[in-house]
Amino acid sequence: MVQQGPRELDVVVHGATGFAGRLVAEHLARHAPPGVSVGLSGRSADRLAQVRDGLGARAQQWPLLVADAHDDDALRDVARRARVVASTVGPYERFGLPLTRACAAEGTDYVDLTGEVLFMRTSIDANDETARATGARLVHACGFDSVPSDLGVLLLARAAATHGLGELGRTRFVLTGASGGFSGGTVDSMRAQVDRMRDDREARRLVADPYALSPDRAVEPDRTVDGPGDGPDSWGVSWDADAGRWLAPFVMGPVNSRVVRRSNALSGYAYGRGFTYREAVGMPGRVLGAPLAAGLAAGTGGLGLAMAVPVTRRLLDRVLPAVGTGPDEAAREAGWFAVRLHSRTSTGRLVQARVTSPGDPGYAATARMLGESALALVLDRDRLPDRAGVLTPATALGEVLVDRLREAGMTLRVL
Repeated sequence: MVQQGPRELDVVVHGATGFAGRLVAEHLARHAPPGVSVGLSGRSADRLAQVRDGLGARAQQWPLLVADAHDDDALRDVARRARVVASTVGPYERFGLPLTRACAAEGTDYVDLTGEVLFMRTSIDANDETARATGARLVHACGFDSVPSDLGVLLLARAAATHGLGELGRTRFVLTGASGGFSGGTVDSMRAQVDRMRDDREARRLVADPYALSPDRAVEPDRTVDGPGDGPDSWGVSWDADAGRWLAPFVMGPVNSRVVRRSNALSGYAYGRGFTYREAVGMPGRVLGAPLAAGLAAGTGGLGLAMAVPVTRRLLDRVLPAVGTGPDEAAREAGWFAVRLHSRTSTGRLVQARVTSPGDPGYAATARMLGESALALVLDRDRLPDRAGVLTPATALGEVLVDRLREAGMTLRVL
C-alpha cells in the first residue's frame, strides 16, 4: 500500500460547526492523545472559531480551515493537509462526493457518518479505483450506522472460525433496547434519499437490492434464481426462537445490512457463502411481544410512506428534528443502546455476541465511534488490515476499532 507522506494535521473534522461535528470535535479534545494534531473545517471562519472557543484550552491552537462542500480547490487543500478527514456534512448525497474525491486523489484517509446507500454506491463507483491506487482508506458508515452491525458480525465470524464452528449462516442483529433522540441529520438524509427514489427508477431498484454495495454484484446470489442468499428486506413480524423475541423491522436495517454484506465480499467471503443477514427490533414475551412488534412494524412502514407523499411529508417536517439540532448534554449522556447478534453456523452451532454503549445512539455514541475510527487510522496504521479503497468499518478498521471502542466504554463481546 502507498504510504502517506508528512502531513500538517493528523485529523481534520469537516463540518465542525454542525451539531454532530461539534460532538466529534469535543470527543477528540477530550480523548485524543497528546501530540495528535487536529484541525476544524467548515464554511465559516467565525463559526469555526466559536466552536473552538468552546472546546477548552487544549483546542485553542487548532487550525481553522475554511472549505465549502462544493469548493473543489478548498477541499483538495483540506485533504492535502490532513492524514485523516472525519466528515459530518450531510446529506452526503448532496454534499459528500467532492470531499471523497479529494481524499481519494490525495491519498488521505476518510471517515464519515453516512447512512445513505445511494451515496455509498456513488462513492464506490467514483473513488474505489483511485483510492486503491493512492493508498487511501475511505470508510463510510462509522457511527450507529453501521459500526455495531459491522463489528458485531465480525466478532461472530472470528469466534466461529476460532472454535471450529464453521461459517456463519442465518445471522440476525436484534436491537433489544435503546434510549435517545432521533438525529436531525439522519432525518435529512432520509429525505434526500426518498426524494431521489421518487424521481429515479434506477435509484429505487438499487436501494431495494440487498447486495447494492457489493464490489461485484454478478457473483452475489439472486434468491429468485439461485435459491440461497438474501431477498428483499422484510417489513413483517416474526418469532425468532434463537433470540426468544418477536422481531419487528429496524428502520436502519436496510442500510446496515448492505454494509455488512459488503464486508463479507471484501473479505473474500470470510463469513461464508451461505451467510444471510437481517436486522430487527426485538420485543420480549411470546404473547405480549407480538402486538408490540406489529405496532412497530406498522409505524416503521408508515413513516417511509409518509415521507414519500408530499402532504404527509409537510406534516412530518413540522415535528421531526431539524438539521443542526439535537438533545442537550444531559439527555445525550442518559441515552444508551443494546444489541444482540446471533448466527447459526454451517455446523448447526449457535454463536452470539452483544454490543452495548452508553450515550444517545445518534449523538453521543456516534461521536465516540467516529472519533475513535479517525484515531485508529492515525495511531494504529501498522495494526490495520492491509487494504485501501472504499471500505467498511470491519474491513478497514476491524478488531483495532473493537479494542478502541472497548477502551472508550462500549461493550463488544462474544457470549
